[in-house]
Amino acid sequence: MPTPRPTLADYRHVLPITTRWMDNDVYGHVNNVTYYSYFDTAANAYLIAAGLDIHASPVIGLVVESACQYHAPVAYPTPLRAGLRVDRLGQRAVTYGLAIFRDDDDLAVAHGHFVHVFVDRATRTPTPIPAPLRAALERLVVT
Repeated sequence: MPTPRPTLADYRHVLPITTRWMDNDVYGHVNNVTYYSYFDTAANAYLIAAGLDIHASPVIGLVVESACQYHAPVAYPTPLRAGLRVDRLGQRAVTYGLAIFRDDDDLAVAHGHFVHVFVDRATRTPTPIPAPLRAALERLVVT
């Protein structure tokens, strides 16, 4: 059963998202798989701003789980916002709560989650979340 549509106030961080012509599918709306790209962009933009060097950091986050529920269609060129929060913060993994909103509406058009497991870049073995990233993620934790 679908959960209620989240509101923008449910999220601690908001990032503008620009839709692109290629996001639309043959049915005239943003294709379902594109929302996962929006989710990934929102989380990684936050981590990069917090100091993650995606090219050289010895620790990286890999997505191991994701899900999305869709509530209302949007289409290019609709301006969007991505809401980001942390639903669970472990020693080596974080579960993000994410939602996509039209720029003129505080009810989500889609929402979901994904899980990053932090691993050593070279060995791909799980490793603790680096302190600076952990501090940044703690600011997004919802209770």
